[in-house]
Amino acid sequence: MTENTASTHWTGDVTDGKGELTLVTSGAGSFTVSLPARAATVAGTTNPEELIAAAHSACLAMHFTAVLREHDLVAESTEVSATVRQAKTPDGFAITGIALRLEALVDGLDDGTFQELAAIAEKTCPLSKALSATPITLSASLLG
Repeated sequence: MTENTASTHWTGDVTDGKGELTLVTSGAGSFTVSLPARAATVAGTTNPEELIAAAHSACLAMHFTAVLREHDLVAESTEVSATVRQAKTPDGFAITGIALRLEALVDGLDDGTFQELAAIAEKTCPLSKALSATPITLSASLLG
């Protein structure tokens, strides 16, 4: 079992306040978070939804290469992007969907098998499983 920790120190109220998010386990850095960053792009700040997108794209990229390895394949390159959509619902704001885009260059792989492996990777990706209450779509393209 592994554990990873991040922490946020918040000052002020929800509208005018801001937080400092720290990646504790890795020590990779600290980031400013704020409510305005959730509604629009604010230079130098991030928000929970962007962090979910970052985590999901990294997880799927790594997991896809693991699925390839199980089939004795190696990608020359893999690019994954994740877009997390948030909207106001009757119950308040909610994440309403995640769109994943996977592109990879894999020699010796036909598109049909690539699509199957990409779908397996998305369904078995640890973050896809954790976020399964949210609709997730995958668009996968075999390059080359």
